[in-house]
Amino acid sequence: MNDMSLTNLQSGTTTVSAAAIAALAAQLRGRVLDAGNASYDEARTIWNAMIDRKPALIVQCAGAADVINAVRFARDNQLLVSVRGGGHNIAGNAVCNGGLMIDLSPMKSVRVDVQAKRAFVEPGVSLADVDKETQAFGLALPTGINSTTGIAGLTLGGGFGWITRKFGLTIDNLISADVVTADGEMVRASATENPDLFWALRGGGGNFGVVTCFEFKLHDLGPQVMSGLVVHPFEDAATVLAQYRDALETAPDELTCWAVMRRAPPLPFLPEEWHGKEVVILAMCHCGGLAAGEEATAPLRSIGKPIADVVAPHPFAGWQQAFDPLLTPGARNYWKSLDFTELSDATIAILLDAVRELPGPECEIFVGHVGGVAERIPVEATAFPQRSSHFVMNVHARWREPDMDRTCIGWARKIFEAGRPHAAPTAYVNFMPGDEEDRVETAYGGNYQRLAEIKRRYDPQNLFRMNQNVRPAR
Repeated sequence: MNDMSLTNLQSGTTTVSAAAIAALAAQLRGRVLDAGNASYDEARTIWNAMIDRKPALIVQCAGAADVINAVRFARDNQLLVSVRGGGHNIAGNAVCNGGLMIDLSPMKSVRVDVQAKRAFVEPGVSLADVDKETQAFGLALPTGINSTTGIAGLTLGGGFGWITRKFGLTIDNLISADVVTADGEMVRASATENPDLFWALRGGGGNFGVVTCFEFKLHDLGPQVMSGLVVHPFEDAATVLAQYRDALETAPDELTCWAVMRRAPPLPFLPEEWHGKEVVILAMCHCGGLAAGEEATAPLRSIGKPIADVVAPHPFAGWQQAFDPLLTPGARNYWKSLDFTELSDATIAILLDAVRELPGPECEIFVGHVGGVAERIPVEATAFPQRSSHFVMNVHARWREPDMDRTCIGWARKIFEAGRPHAAPTAYVNFMPGDEEDRVETAYGGNYQRLAEIKRRYDPQNLFRMNQNVRPAR
């Protein structure tokens, strides 16, 4: 490699000598890529096709020592740095322009301690990787709903999905983390070691360091759960959503049900005449016994006159992948999200108006229900800000052609603005796009100031700023 000009923390450039880059490469078990390397484009490509950034250098890390060396290199040269785990974040913060990208995707180890019911997970691991290892032993970790998501970003932002109501958020099951901080030192964060850092990692995103290993608590589950979809005509949506809301008031912790509104994909169990038409889908999962699952899902399955009901026993790992075909890489994506403490009639009306204006066949709105065990943990116990039983609305604009950008983004923003007067001030940071920097402080509510103080202690120069950024307290 030749001498290179890299973007620095002052938004200018810094020239780094070829000798310095060679010295970095010599320290690594992994490798250093630049634009001339055949693997460069693949390494910088992430899930959201709207993101097309070009780092000057990419360090692909094989282990924790590589992460330490990469962070020290960025610190010493005051470089703009981004960190890639699974590369699934909607804002595209995994990739920077002109700076140094630390790529953790080669770090894919998952080790399960069956007796202790613990998993030790590296940051390049996907949710599917976790499920495959843990389910081999009849164990599970509560994570998200798209199995190609990376465990690192999901965890640091909170992490919720099908079994959160029974077992808590992903962060509620985090026992410890090995973290490379901005000064290039490895520390351990747990309830007894660097507890302030441990508090901040649980919901505070990638602001405080690079996690090289997560230790999680696991739970007995599977191999089968009662799960599946109930599909309704959109013309019945107002009634379906109102009865859905009412049924959840008495739902046990084992039961989670989300509502999805979109044009029906060509699913094999749907009559062909419904393909491409607007529908309301109740997606449910019960993580207890199968007989109990039949009983618990009955009130939701008795709503209205569905087009199809395919709720049945399914392998848990398979159910975790059920939505993957609708969320494959390569599409352009833009999200807007709100938290609602209740799904009011006014909110339902806003959602229904929006579905009538769907700009494309892959656009959708989903409403996820969070509560149960997750709501019984005090707000101040972790950085994650929203512990009340609530609904998370995510407006998912998804399309293929760049000339659809304005239409699809505008549709998502319109729904967001209409719903905002009815919403809580908090937000799920993992669902926030890159244009919501002004929303971060409000999203964390009363936890923000403590996060800013911890940021000042562990990253006073804001080296880790490619995230939903918490700025160091002055």
